[in-house]
Amino acid sequence: MTDQEVGLFLADLAVIILLARLLGMAAKRLGQPPVLGEVIAGILLGPTLFHGRITTTLFPSTLRPPLTALADLGVVMFMFAVGYLLDLHLIRGRERVAASVSVGSIILPLSLGVGLGLWLASRHHVHKVLPFALFVGTAMSVTAFPVLARILTDRNMHRTRIGSIALASAATDDVLAWSLLAVVVAIVEPGSQQFRLLLAPVYAGVMFALVRPLLRRLVDVYQLRGRLTPNVLAVVLAGLLLSSYATTWMGLKYFFGAFLFGVVMPRDGAAAALREEILDRLEQVSVLMLLPVFFVVSGLSVNLSSVGLSGLVELCLILLVAVVGKFGGAFIGASLGGFRGRRAGVLATLMNTRGLTTIVILSVGLQLHILDQSLYSLMIVMAVVTTMMAGPLLRLIYPDRFVARDIAEADRAALGTAAGHRILVLIEAPETAAPLVDIGAALAASREHSQLILCHLVAQEHDTRSEDATGLGGELRETAGTTGNLEALANRASARGVSAVVRSPFSQDIAAELPGYVAAAEPDTIVLGPGSPIRETLAADGAVQLITVLRRLPEAPSAVAALWTRGEDGAAAILVAAQLAVADQLKLVISPAGGRRASLAAGLTRDGIAASDGPPPSGAIVVAADADSSGDAHLTVRAGTREASDDLDQRIQDLDRSSLIGQR
Repeated sequence: MTDQEVGLFLADLAVIILLARLLGMAAKRLGQPPVLGEVIAGILLGPTLFHGRITTTLFPSTLRPPLTALADLGVVMFMFAVGYLLDLHLIRGRERVAASVSVGSIILPLSLGVGLGLWLASRHHVHKVLPFALFVGTAMSVTAFPVLARILTDRNMHRTRIGSIALASAATDDVLAWSLLAVVVAIVEPGSQQFRLLLAPVYAGVMFALVRPLLRRLVDVYQLRGRLTPNVLAVVLAGLLLSSYATTWMGLKYFFGAFLFGVVMPRDGAAAALREEILDRLEQVSVLMLLPVFFVVSGLSVNLSSVGLSGLVELCLILLVAVVGKFGGAFIGASLGGFRGRRAGVLATLMNTRGLTTIVILSVGLQLHILDQSLYSLMIVMAVVTTMMAGPLLRLIYPDRFVARDIAEADRAALGTAAGHRILVLIEAPETAAPLVDIGAALAASREHSQLILCHLVAQEHDTRSEDATGLGGELRETAGTTGNLEALANRASARGVSAVVRSPFSQDIAAELPGYVAAAEPDTIVLGPGSPIRETLAADGAVQLITVLRRLPEAPSAVAALWTRGEDGAAAILVAAQLAVADQLKLVISPAGGRRASLAAGLTRDGIAASDGPPPSGAIVVAADADSSGDAHLTVRAGTREASDDLDQRIQDLDRSSLIGQR
């Protein structure tokens, strides 16, 4: 490349980035995924407008190869992210309905697409009719998992049962669709590489059996260093590129290797945080530059100016087959899976989403000369239209009031209804929540049939989140990372013999939505940190006992001290102190000494709890009534009617007697 060509190349990149961002922001304002605006930016820079003068001026033939190389690298990054975000655990527990929806949304559009392909083959003088028809059917069958996930997170639907089923169905659909495409590619380009294709199943087995365990060592390095190091990222990038090369050598396309490498990357438990950091790093480059270049390279082959009446007829049929096939197949599959009416329509609408995934498949068809330029252009329009219609149609079929109702139902179902005593720990920052979890676990351990719930609402930052073209915008990754932190806290509770339910829903307005979530959980006791903005809101009805943890607890407490005062809050403080003493087999001290405190201590001793009156011992956990939050208190208690704290003697009798062994 000459200096002049290098200068134009750099100017082209600047134009691509700016136009993609501007149209992506415009699409978002219109309630559409930003990726649609970026796709349209690529079409506008193509030969559709001004008889192709923009294309010939900005993108001469000498610049096409380097732009295509960048575009291919963008696809590699995108397919890696898709594979990395494809969580097959989504399918667990939903196998029947997910299989029904995904198979239905594959078979009908595939069948109709093959029929359409046979009709189009004669009109476009196609020589290899079978692979052409199969390719058209495959393009009609795909669901864009990332864009679907973005739509769900934008509306908080990933918290609902129907949203989780849609994700599971789309995950299954993706696997089936990419398998179909691999078959088509193998049919179109067998040649001398046909024997190499036989190595593809072997390669997949090696990736899962050998490479995947080796990649788990990256998690150990990540945890040891506490951050994503350049060496770890270099290993991931090298493995990604080598996997892409391997599938290319076998006769499959490079993005199959990228997708497979993403699938085998570790993602469970502590690996969730590593996944978030890796994807954040890669998407800053791929989203801002590489994928917009891919859209432009794809748009250079889209020429809608030459579409005549015949092309409009073909476009109408393509749209009809795409919408009817995908929507109808998913609707039938959902109905067979037990969904009816509105909810089946919701699943069908979501499965009809295509977006960038379909454009990647269509670009393969163009590269392999399965599609000519005119048909490729029409199929790109189909991908844009079907993605564009998903959001408005979903809002029509599934209004916000139904989403709110289903979120509440899902929360109640996840938390269960069998617990005799429910303790909800509200976590603002998982990294500082250990004292709250310790208190909640101790309370649960002290009484039979107790349930401990760890809840952390994840803030949905619309203004700062990454607008990535994988469609997730970071929300599900952030949720996965937070859930990993909460699982570590749940393990902390498990060490005390208490099983904890972990909940990490998304929220656009935590202060406004948290009271509704708490109401759905129906807790008896809430444990929270100091300065919570909704503390008074939660205490307003007086039904729930509130325990506020003011500061870190002693690592090896010598006792539990209750600062007694008259009234319900004072009685509740003694009850909580007694529960903590029972759970950790500690002595209970009621302060100050003498009077009513001495008789309370004697009564507790008769009930099997080693109690006395006196000043708080050094190293003791100090519990106070809510109105008496002195500087010595570690936590304060506000009584709630569900705890019936006025009947102290009966509540002491309800404590788990098996924990009292060794205290007397």
